[in-house]
Amino acid sequence: MPRYATIITADDGAEIVSAIGEFEGASLPQRSGRVEQVAPGVRIGMVRGGTVDAVAGFGFPRQGLGPSAVRTVTAKLKAAEAATEARPTKQAGAKPRRKPARKVRKPKAAKAVPSQAATHG
Repeated sequence: MPRYATIITADDGAEIVSAIGEFEGASLPQRSGRVEQVAPGVRIGMVRGGTVDAVAGFGFPRQGLGPSAVRTVTAKLKAAEAATEARPTKQAGAKPRRKPARKVRKPKAAKAVPSQAATHG
């Protein structure tokens, strides 16, 4: 019985086996993605051209950082180092500025009492 695998393409261009099945009949199964016949031993998650446990052109990808990830991290570290070098350093003997003392509030003037003469007059 022939084995078929659904092959999907990842964002980085790698072709990954996402499903495997054995089907009887003359036609290929209808699925999303590209379907092709694969050898026994190919498993889900294998990548075309992978080097670990390789079987018939498919294998698992090497673990660890890829070259593009290493370049990205190196560039970020160099940019961070350049930013710290460009920043001026603090003087060792400088003291922090003291806050000024609080101002004393003036007492509010008392309100004038309304005259009673207008109401009794």
